[in-house]
Amino acid sequence: MSSRPIQIKLIAPCGMNCRLCLAMFREKRDCPGCRGGIENKSNSCIKCRIKNCNKLVKGHYKYCYECEKYPCARITHVDKRYRSKYGMSMIENLNSIKEVGIIAFIEHEKKRWLCKKCGKIICVHRSYCVYCKNIWR
Repeated sequence: MSSRPIQIKLIAPCGMNCRLCLAMFREKRDCPGCRGGIENKSNSCIKCRIKNCNKLVKGHYKYCYECEKYPCARITHVDKRYRSKYGMSMIENLNSIKEVGIIAFIEHEKKRWLCKKCGKIICVHRSYCVYCKNIWR
């Protein structure tokens, strides 16, 4: 399983901390994250409508909160799904990045997403630690 730390390049334009994604925990072919190449990415990530937003692709913005349409329907939809299914908010993440900056946001994420039992990074898509099986959600 990936032992990669949370890094700036692993914070997606939508505010997703890609390091917490289940694809990062695969033993083989772990995903490079939203900002990485397409090798080992799922089709849903490659075709992501947020990541492929014209304003992001053309380099106008690094994060969605910079857009005049923020929060757009796409962000609102994924935020609602992640809030209800995984207890994480893309909009809260983006607002935090905007308010405190990416470095402070990452430092907070490093503490927030650690398993209280084994101290390793938790996968947002699982209700238990993939390393020690401790239930966290």
